[in-house]
Amino acid sequence: MKYAFIKVNAPIFKVRSMCRVLRVNRSGYYSWLKQPLGKRARQSRHLTGLIKQSWLESGCVYGYRKIHHYLIDLGNRCSPNRVARLAQVAGIKAQVGYKRKTGKYGGKPAIVATNHLQQNFDMSSPDQAWVTDITYIKTHEGWLYLSVVIDLFSRRVIGWSMQPRMQMDLVLSSLLMALWRRKPSSKVIIHSDQGSQFTGHEWQEFLKLHNLEASMSRRGNCYDNAVAESFFHLLKTERIRRKTYVTREKARQDIFDYIEMFYNPKRKHGNNNMLSPIDFEQQHNWKQ
Repeated sequence: MKYAFIKVNAPIFKVRSMCRVLRVNRSGYYSWLKQPLGKRARQSRHLTGLIKQSWLESGCVYGYRKIHHYLIDLGNRCSPNRVARLAQVAGIKAQVGYKRKTGKYGGKPAIVATNHLQQNFDMSSPDQAWVTDITYIKTHEGWLYLSVVIDLFSRRVIGWSMQPRMQMDLVLSSLLMALWRRKPSSKVIIHSDQGSQFTGHEWQEFLKLHNLEASMSRRGNCYDNAVAESFFHLLKTERIRRKTYVTREKARQDIFDYIEMFYNPKRKHGNNNMLSPIDFEQQHNWKQ
């Protein structure tokens, strides 16, 4: 039988028990401890340090697959299986939060637009189609509502707004930020669900005024707006559900940090060939 030894200074009673089980002499065990580490052991120690660094920089949300890409970016040659094994030994795993209960749907919407996307979320260039949605964050002061606008090309959050009430101004503010940042030169499809904020006349008039074309999911079908749902899932499992916010301002600061300091510039995205949304857009612009 083969055993994997880890060089640690264990208490004497543990050493005795271990030597008895493995049928080795205690003097031989202590002699082995004094020997220098081999090449592979030194590499494993170095990789473990980088794994911990990547995991901590991600806010403890990266699993071994994204950590592996992080190590490759740094020029380290190692397999995903080795990263998974070292991470397991070090007690490192992606931290996620609790699941939320499914919601219920209300009355009939006022205006329903055609579903132009039909679950086709792959775009060849920026500002062809955006998706938008609303979620809510619990604080000790009450709910904080978050609206985001995401560019389907890079999955970048290009607009967001946070307010204590879910009113029309919430979604319009996030869309205004997206328009201000991107300044699209041609018509953009803006896809949403059939929530009351998106089916009202004020939303439709705003879209016409800014050369945006409305698109809507089927009623109660979360897959039709899967990109926005996926982002909210990441936000809640990687950040929100692992914390307790005393005030709305604390929640607002933390969500701002997640979007602008981590998700957009740093978080590796499978749809972007493991590049962050900003890096993916910069690569696209460079190729053109």
